[in-house]
Amino acid sequence: MSVALTASACSTTSSDTSTPAKATRTASPSPTAEPALTKKEALVQISRYSKINNEANAHSSRSILDTVEDGPLYAQSVADYKDNEGLPKADRETYKPWSYDLDATDVYIPRITTGQQRWFAAVSRSGKKKQYTRILVMAEQATTKRWEMVATVDLNDPKKLPEIALDAQGYATSVNATSAQNVAAPVDVLRTAVGDNFATGGDISGKKVFDSSKASARQIKVHDETGTKFGTRGTTRFSLASTEYPDSYALKTTDGQALVVFSHTHTQRDAVAPGLEIIPGKDDRAWLGTTNSPSFTYTFTCSDAATVPTTPGKSTLIGYTCRRTDAHA
Repeated sequence: MSVALTASACSTTSSDTSTPAKATRTASPSPTAEPALTKKEALVQISRYSKINNEANAHSSRSILDTVEDGPLYAQSVADYKDNEGLPKADRETYKPWSYDLDATDVYIPRITTGQQRWFAAVSRSGKKKQYTRILVMAEQATTKRWEMVATVDLNDPKKLPEIALDAQGYATSVNATSAQNVAAPVDVLRTAVGDNFATGGDISGKKVFDSSKASARQIKVHDETGTKFGTRGTTRFSLASTEYPDSYALKTTDGQALVVFSHTHTQRDAVAPGLEIIPGKDDRAWLGTTNSPSFTYTFTCSDAATVPTTPGKSTLIGYTCRRTDAHA
């Protein structure tokens, strides 16, 4: 860091009347934000992911998958492997290779300052009419320097997807969605509201934080329908759990909001009246075996996407993707 010295004037008399020199520090320049990578490099990483993901899925290889996935997505994919392996061989689906259509994929690359994790988001469309829309998030791992897919979220209503703000060079601006100084509803508030949609149908905080949307309606429907599946013979209770994956990814939108991708974990506890037992279904046996029990608890790992205003106002849940990642009696 440079040091500037303030020099004193010299006296023309024999007495020394000069002022002692003072040391002052100049301000350090702000770190320059640079793009996490180029658009071409981002598309290469998505293509690489698709190729290696197919290899992993064809053999249900956790070790291969671990080279291209991390975070909630890896937990969800491994859970899919376990679900499939728990089925009788005759009921297991034959794996069909797939890939993201790069011509129908838009990438949104934020500028990152030194020391921040490098990441980018993408929106990929599929289907004959490109009617299915999915948000992707890839992040560079600090130790291996590999780019890995950490979250995917299927949108319930693609029309709700906001336009990402881009600078003159075509790069996006990241937003710290953990702070109320940047967004009206920080990630912890969003996470609690999502959990409340499942737990109470949104009556405590879900409907206060989120505007009505197809994604919120889906979660509330799960609460309403699953919660009454046993009738008078038992109960189903949903609860928000501590998430294993607290990272969030957010980009500034053209309408002054933020598109936020985050993860939450919730549990579902099924219990029946005394004298009754729950019989594990065929799809449950990978987790629960064949032993009946009066209660079972399931854990779900989810990725969510929401648009969040930067000034006071309601957020909108635009999509979420969940997988059962644990279950026990």
